Amino acid sequence: MNDAHDTNHDAPHEGPIKTPKQLVIAVVASFIVPIVLIVMLANYVDFGTKPSAGSNGMSAEAVAKRLQPIGVVEVRDASAPRVLRTGDAVYAVQCAACHIAGAAGAPKLDDLAAWAPRIATGYEALLTSALKGKGAMAAQGGGEYSDFEIGRAVVYMANKAGGKLAELAVPAPAASAPEAAAAASAPN
Repeated sequence: MNDAHDTNHDAPHEGPIKTPKQLVIAVVASFIVPIVLIVMLANYVDFGTKPSAGSNGMSAEAVAKRLQPIGVVEVRDASAPRVLRTGDAVYAVQCAACHIAGAAGAPKLDDLAAWAPRIATGYEALLTSALKGKGAMAAQGGGEYSDFEIGRAVVYMANKAGGKLAELAVPAPAASAPEAAAAASAPN
């Protein structure tokens, strides 16, 4: 029964590597060849620019536009006198976008019927609405314009719509803290 099987178990096993030098070469090649192949494939994939189909999102102009700053910080001298803008100048920049077209229910500038009930509430109510916002109108206080400048714009718009509000007087400049302390400690 055992005759059918190969009984030559004592014969030496042979492989392709016969010397230690061949073993070292095989081991080194098994590490170097895959690394070289990976580097070559990476260079092939990354070779040249390949824009997306139908998109220019990666163009130099599009990238530069996405990277531009959102805002700008402007450092000003707090003691320098500030030039106050007139009511019509503030209206032209801040208010006209909605009040010319009557957008979102804003009364148009020359619409006497729409402004009459608002003017009847008085300057303080109009100013409060402008500073805190009303309806779809956002609050304007604390932005680029001072409360005084917003007040000037309120007077301008109300007077254009038939109101008889007096032009606001320019507020006196506030004394700085060292000047105020020196004035308080000075003998009378």
